[in-house]
Amino acid sequence: MSKIPAIAIVDDDEGVRSALTSLLRSLGYEVRSYASALEFLGNDAAGDPGCMITDIQMPGMTGDELQAELIAQGRVFPMIFMTAFPTEATRARVMAAGALAYLDKPADGDSIARFTERAFS
Repeated sequence: MSKIPAIAIVDDDEGVRSALTSLLRSLGYEVRSYASALEFLGNDAAGDPGCMITDIQMPGMTGDELQAELIAQGRVFPMIFMTAFPTEATRARVMAAGALAYLDKPADGDSIARFTERAFS
């Protein structure tokens, strides 16, 4: 029996976390959700996910700062970024650092499904 792929959702918006959790569970993924980048970083027990979907604009630590911290720690896995405030500079920075996708909010379910499938293929 194969292990169910785990996806971490990091977003300060509870509605976004809830919607993404429902969508991804319906697609067969294990989902762990976090209200902040710092909450994710503080949860060592769960281990690294197979993929992460994270917001850019969050209090405390932004999604692109989270990406940089994970890379500095040697923790590299596919990351999908979503933002309601897209900028070319941020898109270029996260994509150059290895992001799988940079999506505008609200991201449609088909795009989320396509990129999460790509993360595990």
